[in-house]
Amino acid sequence: MQDSGQAERDRLFARYGRRFSKGDVIFREGDDAPEGYLLQEGRIRLVRRVRGIERSLMVLRPNELFGETALLDGARRTSTALALTEGSILALDQTTFRRLLETSPSIALRVVQQLVRRLRDAEDQIETMMLRDSQSKIVNALIKLAQAANPSDRSCLLAISPLDLSTRVGLDVDTVRRGVQQLRDGQYVRVVDEHVEIPDLEALGRLYALLALKEEIRGTDGSSPPPAGSIGGPT
Repeated sequence: MQDSGQAERDRLFARYGRRFSKGDVIFREGDDAPEGYLLQEGRIRLVRRVRGIERSLMVLRPNELFGETALLDGARRTSTALALTEGSILALDQTTFRRLLETSPSIALRVVQQLVRRLRDAEDQIETMMLRDSQSKIVNALIKLAQAANPSDRSCLLAISPLDLSTRVGLDVDTVRRGVQQLRDGQYVRVVDEHVEIPDLEALGRLYALLALKEEIRGTDGSSPPPAGSIGGPT
């Protein structure tokens, strides 16, 4: 027997659902914004051009809201949405979205939860962007993600790709890959497919403190700290 939650999702998709293929452009920066979207399946990347260079803003996963500027009268898109995989969305104009918030508790809950996550992520990213050392940025981001996922556990498995991580820390993907490889060499993380396993979060925290100390020393004498791979692994 179909549960009520699935029945509601099917009903919403039958009325507002759209499917997309890998490589599709959902909308472009500067376009009019008549609709907001709730991602149902797949992954979508948001990018923005800054001084002529395309920058990743975030990678969206199912149950996330995007294109929400459509909720404002006369709004235009502030980013471009690119489909990384095939999937589906709910396309909602301003009137429909407001009505759904009033009549669909599950949609309203998803929106509130996302707004809270966005605020928390924005605060974390501001902290990360203030760091100068690329390895410190990567380690700090992994610690924040692990604490958000499992605040009381010493180990954690994160579903995050190099692209996702590069978006969070403001570094190019190759720099992130090299940084993660250094952490693997030091046995601070293990990587399987698009998952990063942190076997000992406390050890990663000690590495972060050591990197911060070396960054402080570098700021004093102009020297550079050694890469994380050269620092002893967890003890």
